[in-house]
Amino acid sequence: MVPLPRSLLAVPIAHRGYHDLEAGRPENSRSAFEAALDAGYGIEFDVQQSADGQAMVFHDYDLARLAHASGPIRQRSAEELSHIRLRGNDETIPTLREVLALVAGRVPLLIEVKDQDGVMGRDVGVLERDIADALAGYSGDVAVMSFNPNAVAVFRDALPEVPRGLTTSPFSAEAWPLLPESVRADLRAIPDFERVGASFISHQAADLSSARVAELKEKGVPVLCWTIHSPAEELRARRVADNITFEGYAPDIPRSERLSRAS
Repeated sequence: MVPLPRSLLAVPIAHRGYHDLEAGRPENSRSAFEAALDAGYGIEFDVQQSADGQAMVFHDYDLARLAHASGPIRQRSAEELSHIRLRGNDETIPTLREVLALVAGRVPLLIEVKDQDGVMGRDVGVLERDIADALAGYSGDVAVMSFNPNAVAVFRDALPEVPRGLTTSPFSAEAWPLLPESVRADLRAIPDFERVGASFISHQAADLSSARVAELKEKGVPVLCWTIHSPAEELRARRVADNITFEGYAPDIPRSERLSRAS
């Protein structure tokens, strides 16, 4: 088990960057990442696969909500995607390598790998290996995670020196209508933590009281959570969670961290 960097426990993590659409900073955009850098927050972002197997920084499987295009991101090449503008400004969809070059180790990164199998199965590996290649020369603090334990298992072999974790939730039928109940029940129990060599979980904030989360925390497993939207939510979450992923407000950065960055 590779320990989670202290920095990913020390400063709040901006969900999909420090985004604000009204201010012209769409989620998972360069401007959202630059705003997080300026504020001193860690950065969480999502990675999807292009048609030619490259890691693109984008949340949805379909382009329509976030970009001036439609259809599955998986059906476009990285070159095509690099010319598609995001809704909210004139930026285009960035590659993982572009984001790594932009951040350059200045703040910690938490990379969520979106499931490419469709039902959290084993038909994964292309995207994970491209991420591993991109991170091979990266010197900043970084961790990878996914809802799909099989994706995390790929990193165990392809990127053993980088900490990996499981993104977890209660996996309700309402939130995951395309997943069979048998799969949801299995994932809900977080049975793969040891198998994939995970060193942390990032759990849905509303479910932090779950018995399985308590069991892992009792064993010393770091617990991150998603997604916090206010100081009141943060206060409740931190009764269990070691750190938060947030959006829509500006959480405090511990004074010790501000001083260390200023020195």
